[in-house]
Amino acid sequence: MPSHFLKIDDYSAKEILTLLERTAKFKKYQKEGRDHLYLKGKTMAMIFQKPSTRTRVSFEVAMHQLGGNAIYLRGDEINMGTREPICDVARTLERYINIVMIRANNHSDIEEYAQYSKVPVINGLSDFAHPCQVLSDIFTISEHKPKLEGLKLCFIGDGNNVCRSLIEISQLLGIQMTVCCPKGYEPFPKATHQYELIHDPYVAAKDADVIYTDVWVSMGQEKLANKKTTDFKGYTITKAIMNEAKQNALFMHCLPAHRNDEVTDEVFESRHSVVFDQAENRLHAQKAVICYLLGGDAWL
Repeated sequence: MPSHFLKIDDYSAKEILTLLERTAKFKKYQKEGRDHLYLKGKTMAMIFQKPSTRTRVSFEVAMHQLGGNAIYLRGDEINMGTREPICDVARTLERYINIVMIRANNHSDIEEYAQYSKVPVINGLSDFAHPCQVLSDIFTISEHKPKLEGLKLCFIGDGNNVCRSLIEISQLLGIQMTVCCPKGYEPFPKATHQYELIHDPYVAAKDADVIYTDVWVSMGQEKLANKKTTDFKGYTITKAIMNEAKQNALFMHCLPAHRNDEVTDEVFESRHSVVFDQAENRLHAQKAVICYLLGGDAWL
């Protein structure tokens, strides 16, 4: 059976560190303008049940720069799970392509697809996890703060898919993870995961090396917008909250951002912000994942 990249918990610390090393290698190649056509003749199918800017462009460009190509499939084109069973889609596409990336509404759809697929499956985002995002996030942190172990990463916002994946990767790499959210919005990782839960953002941000936030209302939660906006009042990342963190603290956001909701313009555009480094590094980190799963020359 092929390897997949569905959630961080499926990987060891050693494997994640190797992926980070390969990410650095691909970024260096990009900056030097060096060809890295390791996947000539390989094709990726990209299934999008949810639209995206960064995920689509970064994966499509990654495959192109690796010498392969990518096919974009809208969720409403194939209606996976309704027009055709997920298992049948998986067993059909594997006859045409070499690897699949799925951006899904439900994590269970990705897991079911992977169960039947004879080619590797990458989770491009689900309601439970966002492993590609947090791999690039940790790489971004390492560019500014090379010693990851012992760093304090403070996530202020909804305990969502990004938050859960950050908890998983932080535990693997020895990062001290603090989650700050209103009551009722706590993340639900496994009981074995270690992280600190604080409801006061000023207390949570104290001496943090990284302050991370995400949108309060995720795609598909539009009916909850008014309630969540009320519940998250006081959780906006402001200059005052950043002042509680270390002087050289980073501000991070997976984007897209709703400015002056979860973060002020002042913080978003400040010297602390590395949000566009995060966006760029999606490209390099995903090349590392793709080549790992396909056994590309970059991995040998």
